[in-house]
Amino acid sequence: MREKITSDLKTAMKAGDRATVDALRMINAALKDKDIEARGAGKTVSEDDVLALLQKMIKSRQESLDIYEKNNRPELADKERFEIGTISSYLPSQLSEAEVAEAIHAAVAELGATSIKDMGKVVAALKAKYTGRMDFGKASAVVKGVLAG
Repeated sequence: MREKITSDLKTAMKAGDRATVDALRMINAALKDKDIEARGAGKTVSEDDVLALLQKMIKSRQESLDIYEKNNRPELADKERFEIGTISSYLPSQLSEAEVAEAIHAAVAELGATSIKDMGKVVAALKAKYTGRMDFGKASAVVKGVLAG
């Protein structure tokens, strides 16, 4: 994935696509920060860590986008939309709501989860299988609903 980002950055630089260059440099900077953080802890950054980082970046931009739209700042909202699209292009395809619900029910059945106390186990199992393909904020609410009855 990193090689694709670097390759796309070079292509955008040659094409003079300033917005794409800025977005890809932002992604590279976040990845380097993650590498430095991991190196300090004596770890390496896995592909799942990269996917989680990209999802976090999208969530942050989505929050900014909502604020800009509420405050009538279309030029800043457009920039955030573009960055969300750029970052999203490096993530695997997202699961549909039906697929998310199916995955949650399968995880609950597989773990034998019966109460809210088991919610952490279910979400951890989902994260292990579906990192980068599922919004875990929304999935947690669905898990809670399923376990509550």
